[in-house]
Amino acid sequence: MEIEIATIGGYEEVGRQMTAVRAGDDIVIFDMGLNLSKVLIHDNIRTEGMHSLDLIDMGAIPDDRVMSDLEGDVKAIVPTHGHLDHIGAISKLAHRYDAPIVATPFTLELVKGELEEEGKFNTENELVKMDAGETMSIGDSGAVELEFVNVTHSIVQAINPVLHTPEGAVVYGLDKRMDHTPVIGDPIDMERFREIGREGEGVLAYIEDCTNANKKGRTPSENVAREHLRDVLYSMEDYDGGIVATTFSSHIARVKSLIEFARDIDRTPILLGRSMETYSGTAKQIGIDFPSDVEMVGYRQSIEQTFERIMNEGKENFLPVVTGHQGEPRATLTRMGRGETPYELEDGDKVVFSARVIPEPTNEGQRYQAEKLLRMQGARIYDDVHVSGHLCQEGHYEMLDALQPEHVIPAHQNMSGFSGYVDLASNQGYKLGRDLHVTSNGNVIQLV
Repeated sequence: MEIEIATIGGYEEVGRQMTAVRAGDDIVIFDMGLNLSKVLIHDNIRTEGMHSLDLIDMGAIPDDRVMSDLEGDVKAIVPTHGHLDHIGAISKLAHRYDAPIVATPFTLELVKGELEEEGKFNTENELVKMDAGETMSIGDSGAVELEFVNVTHSIVQAINPVLHTPEGAVVYGLDKRMDHTPVIGDPIDMERFREIGREGEGVLAYIEDCTNANKKGRTPSENVAREHLRDVLYSMEDYDGGIVATTFSSHIARVKSLIEFARDIDRTPILLGRSMETYSGTAKQIGIDFPSDVEMVGYRQSIEQTFERIMNEGKENFLPVVTGHQGEPRATLTRMGRGETPYELEDGDKVVFSARVIPEPTNEGQRYQAEKLLRMQGARIYDDVHVSGHLCQEGHYEMLDALQPEHVIPAHQNMSGFSGYVDLASNQGYKLGRDLHVTSNGNVIQLV
């Protein structure tokens, strides 16, 4: 059986992930993501009404025209988790393929939201729920099977899909960290990865997220970030001014910790911002372990009214958890820094960034500007109360040891970002051009 891998998006940048694997006549697409920085660089752009070709030309979504080079039929579209760099292009591209969208329940609900907001295309693909640990047959031959392996990341219900073929397994390894004590959900299933590496024909190919491949050591557990956050907020227990926190809206475990610690210091947490309402509301909707009584406010006018209430009742009684950790110009925190909301920042007020800047020039510039604005209002910044959702070098070594793949394909970075992974894979005996394939967007790699 011929096995080909089309590296469509996410092989020259962090963002717009999309990879297709052909096994004989059957094709499975993993992820259809957005490069958000290509959107944010334009003022007031709204992607909902834009054509896919315009977004492709902008570099905002994957150029999937390379799919015409693959001889076969798409049998499934599989988003690995609910971050926009993995699901943000589904509403623009999925309608081109007569195939179901298969994902975990939380991810699938977020995909539904993307499809409902789409203003240009009507997507009628079947939506299929599949939990970690489950499998489904791909195609009619019965020779190809899709499996979801549970992983831990900075969003709940993330998985690494595995395509089992007669030639060996293809493991799509984006995005994860090795968290054995997660705040929400089950630990990463390393036992299953080790089994896959040693059963049947073994692992033919491993496609790996290289976000932190240049960083030494091991990525800490989310529990480390939780204790750091606890220490920071408890240190503010006697402060009688304003405290504001921001984090990734999709990071349900971190948002949960913020809610709990706000209450511990006798402040009422309120989630402010459209994406905060979307992700946390979805978590509550599908029964994830999340506080059911927290107030969520998503729309601009309602946010303004909530800020007015906070000011009237006293900032010292509340902890707003807001959008804007990357300094996004239209986000709630950035507007607070510009003085465009009723919430008045004063000298000594605390702003806690429970997030790191995504290492991309647009984000870095926007975050720098947002922090400057907040400081001009008198705010004091607590930075980097966070742990990454991606493997550092020791995690990569452990995955290679567990899977023992025949071929390795680095992804989720640019060429300079691949360098650390090339070095560590070379240390494990892989060789560029032989079984270590550094590629770019729009290429097709034939393995068998």
